[in-house]
Amino acid sequence: MRVVSAAEIDDALSFATLIEALERAFRGDVVVPHRHHHEIARPGSPATLLLMPAWTGAASEAHVGVKVVSVYPENAARSLPSVFGTYLLMDGATGEPLAALDGTRLTVWRTAAASALAARSLAREDATRMVMVGAGALAPFLIRAHAGVRPIRQVRIWNHRAEKARTLAAELSREGLPAEAVEELEPAVREADVVSCATLSTAPLVRGAWLKAGAHLDLVGAFNLKMREADDEALARASVYIDTDAARSEGGDVAVGLRSGAIASEHIRGDLFDLCRGRVAGRTALGEITLFKSVGSAIEDLAAAMAVWRALGER
Repeated sequence: MRVVSAAEIDDALSFATLIEALERAFRGDVVVPHRHHHEIARPGSPATLLLMPAWTGAASEAHVGVKVVSVYPENAARSLPSVFGTYLLMDGATGEPLAALDGTRLTVWRTAAASALAARSLAREDATRMVMVGAGALAPFLIRAHAGVRPIRQVRIWNHRAEKARTLAAELSREGLPAEAVEELEPAVREADVVSCATLSTAPLVRGAWLKAGAHLDLVGAFNLKMREADDEALARASVYIDTDAARSEGGDVAVGLRSGAIASEHIRGDLFDLCRGRVAGRTALGEITLFKSVGSAIEDLAAAMAVWRALGER
């Protein structure tokens, strides 16, 4: 069994190939059981173990995979990350373990690729101005992914700690991406064609009143019901799409809006299965405001792990 590091994942993947891999997975016959969630009693705060399995029945490239994530909230006191993740990829015909991949790196790649896959159907084809809300680990991947599917010529980065936004903008500028940090979020959002959010905010950051006609809002953070990245007006003004049905009950924003009655279930136009299989059209008008909420899915992890394994085999 091969151990695949974060650096090897970066070397193996490109957003062009990964987005296509995700589209094939959402069109295909991947089986995704419910996520397993286990609490582990520990002195102080309890730990959490998450198991996310998936497998494909495609005879030509059958694989089974599971992502194992441990969340230990008190690790900060030990100078360790609170979250560790590993992805185990197995041969679908024999069950033989093939690779153990860095799960944290795989997750940021597949999460950004899923947002870009949605943006191919939902963002305007002439979208040139992007705002990135948040400057954490996901932010540079989301910027690169969106720039791979739309002609982005301006990227403005806002973060609640401005210095972190400036650092990320400088790093991306050295890559040749047109990035700059901003301290005021509202004026940047009002001009943006694409607004991508990856934060842990517990209060809405993006207001629906700020979104211009034709804007696309990409909500990736806010992973529980206590978090929000956009307000109810943003949900109400937009044509809403989700990655999978889990977004109706998990994560902030859409699930919260459904619970409060801010939007009805029928307000959600479709998910990535619908978009990839052509069951819904996506954007239908230049002035339409669109919104995509991502909570993540094991189908994306499996597709990304298979893409890495294919690339390693080809090399």
